Amino acid sequence: MKARKEAGRPAKAAAPDFNFRRLPGGRVLLTNDSGASAVVDEAGFRAVAAGRPAGKTAAGLEAKGFVRERMDFEGYAAARASRNTFLNSGPGLHILVTTLRCNHKCLYCQAGAAPAGGNGTDMSRKVARKSVDFALNSTNPGLTIEFQGGEPLLNWATLSDAVVYARRRAKAAGRDLRLALVSNFSLMTEQKARFLLENEVSICTSLDGPADLHDRNRVFAGGDAHALTVRWLKYFSERADRQGPGYRVFKPSALLTVTRASLGRARDIIDEYARLGLGDIFVRPLTPIGYARKLWPEIGYSAADFAKFYRACLDRILELNASGTQLRERHAMIMLQKIAGADPGYLDMRCPCGAAIGQLAYDYNGDLYTCDEGRMVGWEGDKMFRLGSVLKDDYRSVMLAPVSRACAAASNLEAQPRCARCAYKPYCGVCPVCNYESQGSLWGDMAASDRCALSMGMFDALFGLLQKPAKAKILNGWIGQ
Repeated sequence: MKARKEAGRPAKAAAPDFNFRRLPGGRVLLTNDSGASAVVDEAGFRAVAAGRPAGKTAAGLEAKGFVRERMDFEGYAAARASRNTFLNSGPGLHILVTTLRCNHKCLYCQAGAAPAGGNGTDMSRKVARKSVDFALNSTNPGLTIEFQGGEPLLNWATLSDAVVYARRRAKAAGRDLRLALVSNFSLMTEQKARFLLENEVSICTSLDGPADLHDRNRVFAGGDAHALTVRWLKYFSERADRQGPGYRVFKPSALLTVTRASLGRARDIIDEYARLGLGDIFVRPLTPIGYARKLWPEIGYSAADFAKFYRACLDRILELNASGTQLRERHAMIMLQKIAGADPGYLDMRCPCGAAIGQLAYDYNGDLYTCDEGRMVGWEGDKMFRLGSVLKDDYRSVMLAPVSRACAAASNLEAQPRCARCAYKPYCGVCPVCNYESQGSLWGDMAASDRCALSMGMFDALFGLLQKPAKAKILNGWIGQ
């Protein structure tokens, strides 16, 4: 009798597979694995969950794959595949650590810097050239070689030789190659600057805000760290505005590393970037690796504190944009591009992450690591993320190394219980190195992960602003820039 009654009931519509998150104000964010998103009210959410959206809500959701009976499976599959083309590309970012020596004592240093006057931690020309040759083995059609340290200008002989060698080898091989330098500018000279410009090396530095805050975070006994940073930012900006004869000149970029001292000073920091005419600011939370982990009680903060600071930064940036000042936040740009279906190439927010399959880090002695964070762990004595050496290992063996496979598996969000049902899954990624350092496991526990909470706070802030038409118009204008 019960079976007959059940059989006589009208069939319940089935809902498509989707994830959701409640936003402030009672709205609900829906996402699916094609990367589509929609924001509905509570009634609309209940209708979608029941498999029966109606009215205007249904019309908008149908095209995005949220109506099971009217799904475009070919389009859905194509959209999902387009988000994962990097899986077939090979590592595109190759980080060469030309020296571990540095003349700064930054509070949050993750790079494992050695004293500026030390010995035995400079990359030789031989190792640098071997590293360039190894990078050119990558199957990725577009390569970036980024020179880091320490302070890479402390080993100018190797750096400059590697730049010339890389340009020559790439041209002979017909490869598309970009070169980049991350420097604190303290050792920059006119001669070095001209060489970098003429060889089309893009420039990135750190700027933590006004002079008092920058100099507090980035201690430099040899002079005024903030003044030197500002001087050379202006130098490279002016030449980018004028452009040079016969070669491309790139606008310099700057990174903000947020410490506890930064909290409450969002307006000061944003206004400093605007004052210098910088087009972008990259608001980066601290990573508990290296010195930052040891000093966390003094310089660290909670995910909630960072989320509040990040939202204040976005509010001030949007305020400036509305008044005609062009300034964008890089994390927001990356997230917006991913929401729009593009791959901005940011390896920390890929699934799987960029470890080995998207980037490689080349230590001063030729040791290869899954990423620069993995190299930092290696400098502390744990070789967990070491893949081999450019002096004796081939490209194939490095790509197939057990740790390469382990990092790819551990950063697959489908294998993360919390991530698998998270609305931000199509746009996010996890870091096996951060998991390993903070939780003792490549997989980690996302429910207890500060990094997960930080990411969710940023996504919440962004999706909240996207519900406000005037601010959404500005934010959507950043896509593709």
